[in-house]
Amino acid sequence: MIAIGVEPNGTNINDRCGSTAPALLQETVVASGADIGVALDGDADRLIVVDEKGSIVDGDQIMALIGGELGTAGAAERRRRRRDGDVEPRLERFLEGEGLRLERTKVGDRYVLERMKAGGFNVGGEQSGHMILSDHATTGDGTLAALQLLAELVRAGRPASELLHQFDPVPQLLKNVRFAGGKPLDAPAVQAAIAVGETMLDGRGRLLIRASGTEPVIRVMAEGDDAGEVEQVVDMICDAVRAAAAN
Repeated sequence: MIAIGVEPNGTNINDRCGSTAPALLQETVVASGADIGVALDGDADRLIVVDEKGSIVDGDQIMALIGGELGTAGAAERRRRRRDGDVEPRLERFLEGEGLRLERTKVGDRYVLERMKAGGFNVGGEQSGHMILSDHATTGDGTLAALQLLAELVRAGRPASELLHQFDPVPQLLKNVRFAGGKPLDAPAVQAAIAVGETMLDGRGRLLIRASGTEPVIRVMAEGDDAGEVEQVVDMICDAVRAAAAN
């Protein structure tokens, strides 16, 4: 095992390392010939994985593997092991193909956990790599999720690049719009643009639009089967937000 980014000095948490900056991990995995790399965030409640080729594996692929592995039990067990979280369409289609039910929540691990508790669900997560495995813990635990992945890697006897590529992700685009004040998302023109975008992506993708909780930024994300359409939708909504913020 090769450890990197493990010399804290009180000010260097996530400094060019960890799940938010995985470039060093990618380089180290390839240079050392490692089978897999795991990066945690500052409080270790989420993870991002790097396969042996240096490619990043996000939370959607991790949920697909864990969900699919748990779903290898019988039909009754599959129905019990329902999923909850913020996911993209290809993951949803993959889980449906495995006979697994999926539910969505608002972005944020608190909402995922609340829904898991209410519904008795045992696997929750987000694309950011935040994983909650309620059979083993009551909160997000990146180390626990990593151990689950490593156990499956050993059991399957397949390289990480194969095992952790459960489905082909759809095109996704995220843009941030900074604003000076007010609530641009409440503007009628912005709501109208969002409605048009939802109609354009209906059945072929989804929209996720929210205000940042830490800075004056509106995050506009869209994903779908058509990359050009995704970009068109994101740009249209961003333009509407900028116009509303300027008024």
